[in-house]
Amino acid sequence: MNTANLRIALIGECMIELQHRADGSLQQSFGGDTLNSAVYLARELGEDARVDYVTALGDDSFSDAMCQAWAAEGIGLDKVQRLPGRLPGLYCIQTDERGERRFLYWRNEAAVRDCFNTPAAGAILAQLRDYDVLYFSGITLAVLGEAGRARLLELLPEARRHGARVVFDNNYRPRLWASVEQARQAYQQVLEQVDLALLTLDDEQALFGHADAEAVLAAYPGLAEVVVKCGAQPCWVRCGEGLYQVAAQRVEKVVDTTAAGDSFSAAYLAARLSGQEPVSAAEAGHRLAARVIQYPGALIPRHSV
Repeated sequence: MNTANLRIALIGECMIELQHRADGSLQQSFGGDTLNSAVYLARELGEDARVDYVTALGDDSFSDAMCQAWAAEGIGLDKVQRLPGRLPGLYCIQTDERGERRFLYWRNEAAVRDCFNTPAAGAILAQLRDYDVLYFSGITLAVLGEAGRARLLELLPEARRHGARVVFDNNYRPRLWASVEQARQAYQQVLEQVDLALLTLDDEQALFGHADAEAVLAAYPGLAEVVVKCGAQPCWVRCGEGLYQVAAQRVEKVVDTTAAGDSFSAAYLAARLSGQEPVSAAEAGHRLAARVIQYPGALIPRHSV
């Protein structure tokens, strides 16, 4: 696919991010899985494509700062709703000596929960059917709530009939769901409408109990393109009749694994949209993820990409 004039919409939530430092101080920034991917995708594609973010924020100063930061990254804000009196969610990252992280969340009243329930939502959903790529995650499915999730599911078949490619990153967070059964049902409904599935092995194991990457691939015979991300181990890629293992890049000092999977997904998708083969795209994903985990926080400085 030629990236010239491509329109890509990423749907989800951005939150206030607090990084808990070793001295007890807190460094404030912003992050969220699909927002992280949107930023890295915009950086990878540059002016060759339009990357828009679809979400709902409040009318507070943090929401103002988010929009300013996204605009500076070249991300389109036309589909960002600003809801009076509401606030974005908040999370804190705590990392151990190995760079592994723990998240603490405050997001139950976040504005994004009404993203597809507002008076403006109908027009936004209608416009999304004309995009070339729609990208969202398991976290998106959870935070939209039952009504918003249903409206997104209704959109997907129509968007695909209009030529859109649907990309899904499985990011599964049990605390966001009423039950594992509810999450499984939502995921299974979505995966019937997906063109590219970017699946993290740990999340697939937690949600469906798949034993390994081979079992994950076997569970989705109807998907045209599947990537199984396995952390520091080689990822698996199945595209058409091809099946590949692609080694990750070795990193001597891991600082923070936040957004490793989000950045991999962004670089993989950017490479595929630019016409690269699956193996080259996976290598691009590993390269970017290897850089990202050498910095604290979800979004690394632009000069580092």
